Amino acid sequence: MMIRFHKMQGLGNDFVIIDRRHGPFEATLHTMSQICDRRFGVGCDQLVLLDPPDLEGADVKVRFFNPDGSEAGACGNASRCVAALVGGAPVLQTRAGLLPSFVTAEGEIGVDMGRPVLDWQHVPLAREMETLELPLPGGPAACSMGNPHATFFDGVERAGRDGAALERDPLFPERANIGCVDILSRNAITLRVWERGAGLTLACGSGACAAVVNGVRRGLLDRQCKVTMDGGSLHIHWRESDDHVLMIGPATHVFEGQFSV
Repeated sequence: MMIRFHKMQGLGNDFVIIDRRHGPFEATLHTMSQICDRRFGVGCDQLVLLDPPDLEGADVKVRFFNPDGSEAGACGNASRCVAALVGGAPVLQTRAGLLPSFVTAEGEIGVDMGRPVLDWQHVPLAREMETLELPLPGGPAACSMGNPHATFFDGVERAGRDGAALERDPLFPERANIGCVDILSRNAITLRVWERGAGLTLACGSGACAAVVNGVRRGLLDRQCKVTMDGGSLHIHWRESDDHVLMIGPATHVFEGQFSV
């Protein structure tokens, strides 16, 4: 069977998108791993599956899978890519809820990522604690943006050095994305993220949202912030009126093709 796919990227964070609204595709662990493999498959940070929505108000149902087969609740860069691919500013149905998209006057894609989750039970963490400073070296802050994030504010180098171990720390029962920040000003940071199930990536949209949320909670950042990662920059706005986090940045269609299952 030949399966059609789209390859897209946002800031170098790349995705294979399969639209199951136009044909069947059984997403087994073996097949997903093969597709994500950069030597034996198409190659991507995440595999994204599109299905007909089953919630009122949604235009398309979106699921995000890491190369190890684990499923993420949301992915910011992939959400922008899906919005650009589907067109017409769709509302995305995800495990994190309904995520409306929009297009800016400059032609960039924005996604309303919803409210951050700040209580320990729903990040989730392994036991009751204050999420503003976790009992780990470096004292990160934690929140969920559809998936668990821990943000360190002591330099981007920690992501590559400690990310693999921190992802699987017992404090994170569902593992965690590890974001590491250098603060440039109250409205500009650099960020590097070790993504659970994927490792270091050039960019992480939900990680950028989490970094700004946690920086604002710490009193380090303003609610509108430019987040620069290895693959480029996003603009994040944690809107005070409703606590929703808006993420704006580019989304690029790289190519489309077919592969044999």
